[in-house]
Amino acid sequence: MQLNESIAAVEAVLFASGEPISAAVLADACGLEQTDLPRLIALLRDRYEEQHSGLQILQLEDCFQLCTRPEHADAIHRALTTKRSTPLSAAAMEVLTIVAYNQPVTKSFVEHVRGIDSSSVVNSLVEKDLLEDAGRLDVPGRPIAYRTTARFLRCFGLSSLDDLPPLPGQEEQLELFDELPAEEISDGEV
Repeated sequence: MQLNESIAAVEAVLFASGEPISAAVLADACGLEQTDLPRLIALLRDRYEEQHSGLQILQLEDCFQLCTRPEHADAIHRALTTKRSTPLSAAAMEVLTIVAYNQPVTKSFVEHVRGIDSSSVVNSLVEKDLLEDAGRLDVPGRPIAYRTTARFLRCFGLSSLDDLPPLPGQEEQLELFDELPAEEISDGEV
């Protein structure tokens, strides 16, 4: 297969997929060696840059996805008549944070950390494709473990979980009374 044909095949599979596709599956589908894929992706990215294309290729861990550039988001939203997603609640952000930094985790782990029932929040995040089933743990009851998805990475602008900011150390965390003015603290009551 010639170079331009290979690039066109990669582009076509990425377009048709619509979702992140692993490098192994992409190479296999295009009849290529997986070792040739990074060079072809780079050439396709260069072509998009030279043409000032509205498309870009994202790498999400070992997967690739063809998507639109962020600067065209407003035009896309105006053109589409689909209902906009509702913003994530504070509870959903808490659950995503817990899962992202500790994955894979069970619902009971999330509830233990948050101190409140989180089943509905976890289920909602699974429906939004931000969390997914990571298998069952080999413990009594065989609970489902959850992990973040490629969509989570894309939505938060991450290439991999290694891009997550570090958690603050003990010395960087605030104490209960650090944020309150002294006049609001009296007799140990808040």
